[in-house]
Amino acid sequence: MKNFSKWTCGLLLAAGLVLPVIGGCEGRVRVYDEYHHDYHHWDHREDRAYRFYYSDRHAEYRDYNSLSKNEQAAYWNWRHAHPDAGHS
Repeated sequence: MKNFSKWTCGLLLAAGLVLPVIGGCEGRVRVYDEYHHDYHHWDHREDRAYRFYYSDRHAEYRDYNSLSKNEQAAYWNWRHAHPDAGHS
């Protein structure tokens, strides 16, 4: 029973150290918009806006990284015209 208690404490300590690091990474991904010369934080709000962009066009969702430069530029043009998209 003593080993189980040490193992449980070790597991809880490890989780306490790892979880803030994982949760703290959200929003740290920055995407450079070369046409508007600015950076955007890709967080849950940007992901929501990006998904809205596709649903608004009745198009099948595609991963941002798979888009051509022209398609990425079209998204950022739309995004700059809709700054509140993704916020709720």
